[in-house]
Amino acid sequence: MNDHTGIASEKIAASRAFYQAAFAALGGGELWIVPPDHTGGGLVVGFGRERPVFWIHEGAPGPVRHVAFSALDRAQVDAFYAAAMAAGGRDNGRPGLRPLYHPDYYGAFILDSDGNNIEAVCHAPA
Repeated sequence: MNDHTGIASEKIAASRAFYQAAFAALGGGELWIVPPDHTGGGLVVGFGRERPVFWIHEGAPGPVRHVAFSALDRAQVDAFYAAAMAAGGRDNGRPGLRPLYHPDYYGAFILDSDGNNIEAVCHAPA
């Protein structure tokens, strides 16, 4: 079970703008900021709907990661893709069904400014 996760970003301003746009499209946003004087030097920002579930922190990124965020419906997946692309993301899979996973798997994939594969997914039928 996953409670929260995070990634490092060397491009914290670009990363922060990207995730602000992506989470807004999913009905969430930036919920928490931990200033550099409390972290030993780097900015830390938490995103989510009701509480922070995804964190970015300033620093050298580790290995490229795949993170999937839940969308409430397919329209949110489409909105996530459009917002993330407009915020500087790179296409890694347009919104659509992925029946390989299951018949109602509807997802979209974006590469963020650090090359992480970020997904929004809805499992509900149309």
